[in-house]
Order: sequence, then C-alpha cells, then structure tokens
Amino acid sequence: MTLQIGIVGTGWFGMMHAEKLAKLDGVNVAAFVATNQQKADAAAQRFEGARGYDSIHHMLDDRKLDAVYVCVPPFAHGEIESALLERSIPFLVEKPIGVDEQLPTAILKGIEEKQLITSVGYHFRYMEGTDRARELLRERTALMALGYWMGSMPGVSWWRKMEGSGGQFVEQTTHIVDLLRYTVGEVTEVYAAYGDRYMSIVEEGITVPDVGTVTLKLAGGAVATISNTCAIPAGDRAGLHIYTNKGVLELGHGGLIDMEAGRKTEYVNRTNPYELENDAFLHAVRTGDTSRIRSSYADAVLTHRVTIAANLSARSGQPVKL
Repeated sequence: MTLQIGIVGTGWFGMMHAEKLAKLDGVNVAAFVATNQQKADAAAQRFEGARGYDSIHHMLDDRKLDAVYVCVPPFAHGEIESALLERSIPFLVEKPIGVDEQLPTAILKGIEEKQLITSVGYHFRYMEGTDRARELLRERTALMALGYWMGSMPGVSWWRKMEGSGGQFVEQTTHIVDLLRYTVGEVTEVYAAYGDRYMSIVEEGITVPDVGTVTLKLAGGAVATISNTCAIPAGDRAGLHIYTNKGVLELGHGGLIDMEAGRKTEYVNRTNPYELENDAFLHAVRTGDTSRIRSSYADAVLTHRVTIAANLSARSGQPVKL
C-alpha cells in the first residue's frame, strides 16, 4: 500500500517533511497547498506526479489522501484542521497549534469525537538523548530544571506580531516546555515576566517581547525556569538542564550530557528525530497502532496551555494556575 500524502505549507518545515517523505518506500507526496497557486505549483514541480492547490478544500476535493502534514504559521490554524476532521483524514501538525487556547481545544474535541490519528511535531521527544534522560530519571530525583531558547528574531512579518505567532515562548520555546513536561512532569502553575529591550526600538511593527523568563511549578514538587530571547545577533542555542540528586542532565539538539558526581558522559543523537517522528506517524496511519507517536494532539494541547498561560501571566503580572 502506497500512502498518498498532502502537504499544507511550502515553507521550510513543509518542504523538509516533503523531501524526507519522498525518499521513503511506500509513500507518495501527492499534493501541496500554499497561500497562492504559484507557490503551490512551484513546490509540486519538485515531486513527480504532485499537484499544487491554493486551498485545503481544493486539494481534498481533487485528491484522495491517506494523511496530511500541516506546516503553517500559528495564526493560520483552524480551517485546515476542520476540513481534515470533516473527512476523517489523519494529520501531523507542526507546533505551535495556535495562538490562543480556544481554537486547539475545539479542534481536540473534534479529534476525540472522530478518534482521529494525529501527531504534533515536538521532535525533541524523538531524540536518543531524551530517551536516555528519561531512563536515568527513573533512578534519580529531579530537583529543578533550567531551560532556554536564545536566538535572533526571524525575518518573517507574522512572527514579529503577537497575533501572528503568539510570541517567542509560544512559537519557539514551546519545544523546551514540552521537553520539560516529557522528562520531569506536568506543570501546575506559571509566573512570567517579559520585556521589550531592543528589537521594537530598532525595527518597526514588532509587538512580540524580545526577552522573557517563566517560573514553573510541577506536579511532583520540582520547580523550573525557562528563559528566552530573540534579540541576540546569533543564536539558536536551546536546551534543558535537569538538576537531580545525582548530578545534572543537559539536553540539547545534539543529545545528552550526563554530569554525574564529577563524571561526564555524552550520549550523541545518531538518528534524525524528524525521521523517527515520520516513521511513528506513518506506521499509525497504516496500521492504526499509535503507540510509537510521542506527541498526540491531546498531549500537545497540554504543552500549548502552559505557553498561553505564560503569556497571560506576563500581561497580568500574576501567577496562573493550570
């Protein structure tokens, strides 16, 4: 059985997924949706037999698809997922899943009613370093954690507006929030402080904060802080350090560093987490077995609620309980 896959979004994530999928046996990248026909056609021309469309509805009317990848900016969610729900088509959606809490909650209700297979692109969960950290934490007590996402501001206009991206904590740092939940436990309360230090002064039209720190209480008693900035000239430095009774676990893009009692052990990621994520989702579409999927839509909603609560706390100046 060859799976027919549609891709909504022709930016970096959409094309990255398309290129990886096209290399797999039994998978055909059949269709692309973009914000205009020209963009969609340009993407489709790179894949044999693929077609381009200017709306999700035109694609679904014209093509019989087994699954769809949704790779669009945060503000663009809603209509796409609703169309897929209406036709009971499984989908993998890139994070974040929205800019507020109401829309993802409504989409989740539809997913649960249809019992639809879903996956959300929290690829840090598929890293071998993350697997090892979870193994080690079964034998250790997590005391606290320090997370960070430090970088420069993306050039796309939607990212720079709160109504477009939800801000850095929602759009990027959500990965670190999700990694905290996956390794240490559920978040019960957040208190956030954001600031506008530099970017809104040197460039026009920016409404997202460029610095922020969030304090989080966890259900098991541990505490954490996660900080981010999008104002430094070079970056994409992101990770989570978990302090335990036996030392420090440092998780990042490359893998895990275990600093136990003065000894340093490194676990390097050998496999591509995006490929493992795809394998889990496509296996579920083929067989109905969702056990390999590490972030369902329902799970992703819990991470999203933490990031939205942080935004609310930063606006109100008050802690927010979850």
